[in-house]
Amino acid sequence: MDTSDGRHIPDVTALLLTTQSLEGFLTALAEMAVGLAPESDGCGITLERQRRPVTVTSVGDTAPRLDEKQYALDNGPCLEALRTGEEVAVADMLAERRWGAYPAYAAALGTHSSQSLPIAPHTHTAGALNLYAPQPHAFADADMTALRSLASQATGAIALAQRTADAQELAADLQAALQSRTVIDQAIGVLMAQQRCGPGSAFELLRAASQHRNVKLRDVCAELVARYGDPDHDQALRPRV
Repeated sequence: MDTSDGRHIPDVTALLLTTQSLEGFLTALAEMAVGLAPESDGCGITLERQRRPVTVTSVGDTAPRLDEKQYALDNGPCLEALRTGEEVAVADMLAERRWGAYPAYAAALGTHSSQSLPIAPHTHTAGALNLYAPQPHAFADADMTALRSLASQATGAIALAQRTADAQELAADLQAALQSRTVIDQAIGVLMAQQRCGPGSAFELLRAASQHRNVKLRDVCAELVARYGDPDHDQALRPRV
């Protein structure tokens, strides 16, 4: 994709597929944003996780402190962009009257202008891409078309990453459930052989041991299976109660 002056914007979805992690992708995204706004000296990317804003990556020294100050105040251009889904520009921190104590804090750190663009607005992974600059009006000549395209592509890529992460988490949960079921079945088989009882009675023995010892059923079963066949533990095959 090309910008209005002929510069090329990398395909961020392709970038997602070539980076090793979501964090690596977001860091590369922040670096790309700084490259498209040469007057900026830092960029932070905020995503809302469990209804709390978190800086998931940043470029430059001041971005993390500026983001964290806004989180502490629960107010600021970054949070406004995240919550409203609208771009928020600050031309001159010293002339800014919004957001309480934040503009003076930013100016004291040497940041005099900023630009916040929404990412994935009005979704459960809403966020903002926040650019900071040491001089006022630093983004007046920035290629906003390119930056908006970057934020727009990031929205789709982050949604894809979230779906991938959700699928991986589901797969991990299913795998853990299958492993638990396997070890429980093995423990039931051990008790059936040793106690000459049915599967229902064996399971009740295991469950009673779990409750009595306040140990997870899977852990009781794993312990029993691990000790199965050990000649030094004649009583090992009985779950301890």
